[in-house]
Amino acid sequence: MSQEISRLFDFAHYQLQNYNLPKAFNTKYNGKWVATSTQEFIDKGNAISRGLLKLGIKPGDKIAVISTNNRTEWNILDLGILQIGAISIPIYPTISKEDYEYIFNHAEVTHCFLSDKELYAKAIAIKEQVPTLKEIYAFDVVKGCKNWEEVLDLGKDETLQAEVEKIKNQVKPDDLATIIYTSGTTGKPKGVMLSHKNVVTNVIDCMPRLPLELGNFTALSFLPVCHIFERMLHYLYQYAGTSVYFAESMDKIGENIKEVKPQFMTVVPRLLEKVYDGIIAKGSELQGIKRKLFFWAVELGLKYEPYGANGWWYELQLKIANKLIFSKWREALGGNLNLMVSGSAALQPRLARVFAAAQMPVMEGYGLTETSPVISVNMVNNKQFKIGTIGKTIDNVSVKIAEDGEILVKGPNVMLGYYKDPEKTASVMTGAYFHTGDKGEIDADGFLKITGRKKEIFKTSGGKYIAPALLENEMKQSRFIEQILVIGEGQKMPAALIQPNFKFLRDWAKRKGEPVLEDNEDLISNPRIIKRIQKEINKGNENFGKWETIKVFEMTPDTWSLENGLLTPTMKPKRDEIIRKYIHLYNKIYPDNPK
Repeated sequence: MSQEISRLFDFAHYQLQNYNLPKAFNTKYNGKWVATSTQEFIDKGNAISRGLLKLGIKPGDKIAVISTNNRTEWNILDLGILQIGAISIPIYPTISKEDYEYIFNHAEVTHCFLSDKELYAKAIAIKEQVPTLKEIYAFDVVKGCKNWEEVLDLGKDETLQAEVEKIKNQVKPDDLATIIYTSGTTGKPKGVMLSHKNVVTNVIDCMPRLPLELGNFTALSFLPVCHIFERMLHYLYQYAGTSVYFAESMDKIGENIKEVKPQFMTVVPRLLEKVYDGIIAKGSELQGIKRKLFFWAVELGLKYEPYGANGWWYELQLKIANKLIFSKWREALGGNLNLMVSGSAALQPRLARVFAAAQMPVMEGYGLTETSPVISVNMVNNKQFKIGTIGKTIDNVSVKIAEDGEILVKGPNVMLGYYKDPEKTASVMTGAYFHTGDKGEIDADGFLKITGRKKEIFKTSGGKYIAPALLENEMKQSRFIEQILVIGEGQKMPAALIQPNFKFLRDWAKRKGEPVLEDNEDLISNPRIIKRIQKEINKGNENFGKWETIKVFEMTPDTWSLENGLLTPTMKPKRDEIIRKYIHLYNKIYPDNPK
């Protein structure tokens, strides 16, 4: 590991020494991009450090940071907090008021910084229930709330900088840097303790996997920075001298890509699915020879294999497809996007194939909050890209497969433990090895592959094991299915709760001359639509053994979302919440053995 970087705040100073970017961080305010240089980033970070000291904040104090969207202020604050040995508590903006209260009290948060009035309303509502919470600050101007610039102003007095430097020098690589509360698919959030060393080593060990042009690269950031995947990459961007632009929102990401023209971005499978479905929808509107050429290119892309494995004739056709069709895809995504990294959930192989064919490869990786996060990731170069796998393990990280198939991980990236929960910590560790809870295998070439989630794998009443994630991933390839949850633990057969893609379903119904009503209930009770979804399920079932196929399904009238608490921030279905909400559908499927 580089001698220069051993604590997280060292990355900013490394960037200043080596690149000193004029546009290190870029956020859009009132319709205009506003750039923050490396020097300004550090100057403001130092001002925050001094301001926090004036507020009486000491090393070890916990400071919560919550932002609806990624923005420069988050990174400045992160730098300022870490430099004085305080602990940052990044929190997902979409969690419930009850979870806010739990996390604030569990972490003993003393100060909270948040982005806007909506979040302030949530925080102020619980302030009385959090005895340790002294003050709340907002990035935006929010009535009744102190502004974060008050802390910057407090820090204008540079006489305290010597104290900041003294504390910085006392911060050790093994010191606790951040506690990240996981918002999982079940149970109360757990506070994952990560040291400076945990994340720093992960950044440095991931660096060789990403072919970033040092000091001359642009990335678009939109995944929540409170998630360790995106946050780790923000430190990596500082290390690589990459200019970061923050997308305004999910709704505006298409517009922002065209404006920024990034070379690199991180994605989750759900976003890629939406992008792909949007492209296919546009292609479906074409007529005649244009339509034929479009779908010829798509079919070709879906057969893609890396490194010319399909032979010269395929590569020649692909060259033509790229010139005629895929070039327009690239243009629609800014024209410069030559690499994406995907995490959080399994990427459908068809998406990996078609985007790689279109010269916008998606490198699928794997990791957990507890591993800071990256364990393995694919890589374009050196024949280290294999579709359907999550790549080879990164440097200095070891993986072994337990007797029951569980993936165990050892390395400097493995967390310090769960905050205030030594028993839970002990339950996931065997010596230096961390139990991921995922089942997997390592193939003959050393590529890691996920075969299921240990906790989610269930047994039917007939004693057959079902891996729901594999079924769900297969079924979501259908344009008719937006989200799906496979159920059936202890029941005689697997079944599914499905949230259809309502927009696509309506378009399909119109084309077929079916009555199209605004009411989703009417839509999902239409016999012809039910029959059509059944056809999609039958098609997906073809790749599975008879005992594990989906025999029955029910559709939900609601869209599953972060807002209604049915999806995690990384767009994964919350199993327990969905079953609880649709218990009437569950019991309809299993009338002989209801919950």
